[in-house]
Amino acid sequence: MLPLALSIGDPSGIGPEIVLRAWLERDRKQLPSFYVLSDPALLAARARHLGLDVPLSQADPEAAPMVFSDRLPVCPLENRLVDNVGHPQTVNAAGIIEAISRAVKDTTEGRAAALVTAPISKKILYEAGFLFPGHTEYLGHLAEEITGQPANPVMMLAGPDMRTVPVTVHLALGDVPAALTRTRIEETARIALRDLRQRFGIAEPRLAVAGLNPHAGEAGAMGIEDQNIIAPAVHALQAEGINAFGPLPADTMFHARARRNYDAALCMYHDQALIPVKTIAFDEAVNVTLGLPFIRTSPDHGTAFDIAGKGIARAESLIAAIRLARTLADNADGAR
Repeated sequence: MLPLALSIGDPSGIGPEIVLRAWLERDRKQLPSFYVLSDPALLAARARHLGLDVPLSQADPEAAPMVFSDRLPVCPLENRLVDNVGHPQTVNAAGIIEAISRAVKDTTEGRAAALVTAPISKKILYEAGFLFPGHTEYLGHLAEEITGQPANPVMMLAGPDMRTVPVTVHLALGDVPAALTRTRIEETARIALRDLRQRFGIAEPRLAVAGLNPHAGEAGAMGIEDQNIIAPAVHALQAEGINAFGPLPADTMFHARARRNYDAALCMYHDQALIPVKTIAFDEAVNVTLGLPFIRTSPDHGTAFDIAGKGIARAESLIAAIRLARTLADNADGAR
């Protein structure tokens, strides 16, 4: 069975610590084999700093499953990483990007089953000339390079009892109404439904569609986007045979009884999608990128520079991301 590829993320944050802690939990959590693309010296230094007994083994992806039970497999990067806990370094940008791109290459070329990414700091990447808004957009760029086809990556937050998909992501709230179009809503819904079938193994997915405005616009009294944009998009999806319904008032969509009626909620903006998932399952939620020719999961938190190196970072979300990546990869193989 192919291992999972983990990119180290920003080494000044909690990425190295949660990777080390995830490996220590491998037996208790019954984790699948994985290897990490990182600087071995940095990982070893972080383990010593934290007092964690994690033996490392430099290994290529093919050897990773054979050493995983006794040692954490590490594929060395060409770019060294500076170990400065809690203080991000622009000099590390090259290694951070290399870890992501090599993990994607391993996954698309059949050396790894899926990609799991530790958190990055976009600020230091921008300072080094990184041209993409974030992780997701860079992964879309790599997918286009590999396939020669346009990629439309879509974010999903997946918890044990809830999945949400934002139609718009990193936009100021005031910019959201202008960015919402029927085409954007419909395309996001189609990508979500396709991956729910092929990767999550849900034969007939149900998609609840949130409104933008309070009370889903109250028939136009509280905004026209719900009836002029969102409702026509839902009708178009229904005409294609997709089990989508809405727009629904967002304030009544996320309680336990309501969640039993759908497999994923299509939300109109970032916080509408992320707040309910992080409220209900903060330590267990996973960021999944849909619409790519490879599987990518990630913890739903950031670099946490403020607690890096203090020995208090929790690995639950990374562990959930590792387990979900394995499940999605297995489902995708079974669907072929």
